[in-house]
Amino acid sequence: MAGDSVSTLILFIAAMLVAAGVAGTLVTNVNELSNSVDTHSAEVTEKIDTDIEIISDPGSDAVYNASGSENITILVKNTGQETLPADGTAVDVLVNGSYVSNDEFTVTVRDGGGVWRDGTVAELEIDRSLATPAEHRVVVTVNGAEEVFEFYAP
Repeated sequence: MAGDSVSTLILFIAAMLVAAGVAGTLVTNVNELSNSVDTHSAEVTEKIDTDIEIISDPGSDAVYNASGSENITILVKNTGQETLPADGTAVDVLVNGSYVSNDEFTVTVRDGGGVWRDGTVAELEIDRSLATPAEHRVVVTVNGAEEVFEFYAP
């Protein structure tokens, strides 16, 4: 009889050790998963809170002047809840399908004291000459929010 209780005790201790090992592994994995979800949810929240609207008039000569500076100038309004960096680091621009690097455009906030908050307008000036007369397309992306602007350059 005493042999049965000793073997049962050994099996019980072995089961407890296995359960403790499994519990430790699960706690570690759950913590890593929780941290990953927190990080990803912050990025998703930033993307959801970001929204822009191009408010330039596509028929205006102010967008592109072939005889003048040969720069594309568009007005972009921050319509989201996220305050955007006014230095252009969060802005990606495509002109007629070609990527425009950050040193080829400038972002100037027109109102709001230099901070691109909700409701403020920024002027995006792109240093790019275009074929005229022709239709052109500019795509502006900020934190995943994308706007397309199509215009005709006479």
